[in-house]
Amino acid sequence: MKNQRHVHLIITGRVQGVWFRASTQEAADNLGIKGWVRNLPDSSVEVDASGETDTLEQFIQWCYKGPPGARVANIDIKELEPTDAHQSFKIMR
Repeated sequence: MKNQRHVHLIITGRVQGVWFRASTQEAADNLGIKGWVRNLPDSSVEVDASGETDTLEQFIQWCYKGPPGARVANIDIKELEPTDAHQSFKIMR
């Protein structure tokens, strides 16, 4: 899986109630990123994402901005072993 990355993100700030999950799914689909996004009880958003190194970096940069109305304070990024387990990008409940 050369040139592939897999990351786990915890995004904090004003990221719930601003269409963050749906917009993240749209950004991921546009870039060909696979994985999932979900809200956490502490008002943060969790993302698990896999893709080619360059496009995944573009996706992470998008996450720093988020949709209109979002105010991202911080993103905790954890690098994981590349995986091909994800077939699409989903919103988890």
